Amino acid sequence: MVEDKHISLYLVPTPIGNLGDITLRAIEVLKSVDVILAEDTRTTGKLLKHLEIQRPLQSYHIFNEHKTVERLVERLEKGEVMALCSDAGTPAISDPGFLLVRAVRDAGLEVNCLPGATAFVPALVNSGLPNDRFTFEGFLPHKKGRKTRIEKLLEEERTMIFYESPHRLMKTLVQFSEVFGEERMACVSRELTKIYEENVRGTLAELIAYYEAHPIKGEIVLVVQGKG
Repeated sequence: MVEDKHISLYLVPTPIGNLGDITLRAIEVLKSVDVILAEDTRTTGKLLKHLEIQRPLQSYHIFNEHKTVERLVERLEKGEVMALCSDAGTPAISDPGFLLVRAVRDAGLEVNCLPGATAFVPALVNSGLPNDRFTFEGFLPHKKGRKTRIEKLLEEERTMIFYESPHRLMKTLVQFSEVFGEERMACVSRELTKIYEENVRGTLAELIAYYEAHPIKGEIVLVVQGKG
């Protein structure tokens, strides 16, 4: 059973790789809600099948969230209880979810985010870089504003965390090297919690040389040392 009947929307983190990382509380919530909102119903459907959970699934992703938020809030106001899942990790962290959470809160309804998997935390800890103070930058702009965004971080003293795709990693490393200096330390983490997990540490120059010789695949978190 869901612990608190007053909660209308649960944000449920899902494994970023290893399916064993789902929490017991997440399973309990997913079993008991009326509807599960999924970034990709196929991906979440596989997880639910693995967990032997049968609940109604509804698509909720970045391309339809503006259109569906109002209707979802209306249903929640009528008493439905929903869980929001992203494909992997915690909903609303560089994934759809912020608009729905804000709208549900504005409607005077309760939201509860469960603790659980988030890719940038193990990447930060694995990096060996200072983690007492850090800034999460998420994805950089693909084109417009990208260079400006990086240059604004030149004076950032905290450890910086970025999400990046495999085909843009080299471009990002080169741009970081040009702005931060090629001796700036960094760590590239990929496929976290999966069989082929890899954490490669070194200067930006060393990482560029490494990935020129080792083409990369999989989900990536890039952790970069702050200034000084």
